[in-house]
Amino acid sequence: MAQALLWIFWLSAGLVIYTYAIYPLLLVAMAGIRQVLDDLRYAAGRRDRRKPMLDIARAFDYPRVSLVFAAYNEESVIEEKMANCRAIDYPIDRLEILVGCDGCSDRTAQLARAAAVPQATVFDTGDFAQRSGKPAVLNRLVALATGDLVVFSDANTMLQSTAVARLARHFADQRTGCVCGELRVLPREGGPSTEGAYWRYELFLKFLESRLGMLLGANGGVFAARRDLYQPLPKQAIIDDFLIAMRIRDGGYDVIYDPEAAAFEEAAAGVRDEFKRRIRIGAGNFHALRFTARLLSPLAGGICFSYWSHKVLRWLVPFALPLAFVGASGLAANGRFSDVERGFYGACAVLGLMMTALAAVGYRMELRNVHRSLFSVPYYFLSMNLALLLGFFRFVTGEQTTVWQRTARPKQDS
Repeated sequence: MAQALLWIFWLSAGLVIYTYAIYPLLLVAMAGIRQVLDDLRYAAGRRDRRKPMLDIARAFDYPRVSLVFAAYNEESVIEEKMANCRAIDYPIDRLEILVGCDGCSDRTAQLARAAAVPQATVFDTGDFAQRSGKPAVLNRLVALATGDLVVFSDANTMLQSTAVARLARHFADQRTGCVCGELRVLPREGGPSTEGAYWRYELFLKFLESRLGMLLGANGGVFAARRDLYQPLPKQAIIDDFLIAMRIRDGGYDVIYDPEAAAFEEAAAGVRDEFKRRIRIGAGNFHALRFTARLLSPLAGGICFSYWSHKVLRWLVPFALPLAFVGASGLAANGRFSDVERGFYGACAVLGLMMTALAAVGYRMELRNVHRSLFSVPYYFLSMNLALLLGFFRFVTGEQTTVWQRTARPKQDS
């Protein structure tokens, strides 16, 4: 029994520590080694150690771009989104904007049309009149698109004026199939900064993974792909950005990250507002495995390492956390170990209880719209993993549908 508890504790605790701490350190070390090797090659051969920056204004004509996004009952933000589309710094005759209303029951379509953005077309009739989910809407929009490139965004994501051009410049390299921009999460006034901190952590990983040629997925609010590489999303698809990018990577094309192609999105008012969305994302992650499993093979190259470390093992953390607590509690009470060993395992068990208690206080504080990092960080971490766990059960039972409920956003005056 003691041996089993040892295995349970160390495998579970090790998995959590590896995916959240050791893996980022390995990325830093690998990126550092790569930089040193590039410097040595540069010093020895005096070759340009940088990949040439392909300026689309000089290297090739501006490609025709189709900006697409789905919208479901987005009347609170659609006017701002259309104004944002109008401000995009890209030749007007090389850009089209396709807005797919997914069975909206509010004024989203009317407000989008009233914005009168010259190159924008709003679809809300025919197949778009019935609610079908974001993946189905994107399939229809891409089929209608005429651009060489498709830029994907969200109704509540505001693109930096130069973001489209900065995404497009990379496609002068024929090996590039998908480019992920940087989504910058802006904290609400008086809201928690936890989600923004988590995003900065994720963006740091994306930056390193891209530098090493093993970037995973994309940010749904700002990424671009070659239209002829787009594979229609499966009918049962739940998440779109991850599947689109990973299937392009599976086809042998590069997926890269450009932090200069920025977009902005306001953070949710609180963790509770994001919880349902994270459950859906969790179910979508497990669903996506069946379509991207080949990238888990060592034959896929470096992407295999990042996929296992950054995604698959992290998806197992919700199972590892309670197992680690059970293992630590059992080992702390086992008389076969020394006082020091039992003290260590007891401290680990107490740490687990303290994290849970802090998270519970964080939840109660959020109900009163009070946010303190000491409580909100454990609350955010545990709720994120609980959502992933519930997403797994929804995936197994088939309860998760392809349609989504948008995160609550404040009404804007109009």
